[in-house]
Amino acid sequence: MSDGELTLGAVLVRLEEQEREIAAQAEATRGRITELTAQLEEFDRVAEEVRITRKTLLALPDPSPPTPPAAKLPGHPAYRQVMAVFAAADAPLRARAVARRWIWRSRPATSTTSG
Repeated sequence: MSDGELTLGAVLVRLEEQEREIAAQAEATRGRITELTAQLEEFDRVAEEVRITRKTLLALPDPSPPTPPAAKLPGHPAYRQVMAVFAAADAPLRARAVARRWIWRSRPATSTTSG
């Protein structure tokens, strides 16, 4: 045999090395598969929780819109007098007209006769 030729023993040694390398790669791949399987199970669990939450939310009745609080109106007599001017009006009023009518209504009654 020449230097370029491999002996049966050398071939068997190389095959044994390849077998160990392949076994190590297979073991590393099995470990990665175990990790990915755990990750996939976690994704499935979270997706199921989201489905349950969505189903629960869809089963809830539609909330009615909140009722606005009642308007608190001023209790001052002047407010009631101004509102009375608006109520008595037969057409829209400008601020000046409201002021004139309100002032006219709020004047004390005076005697038109002189004594």
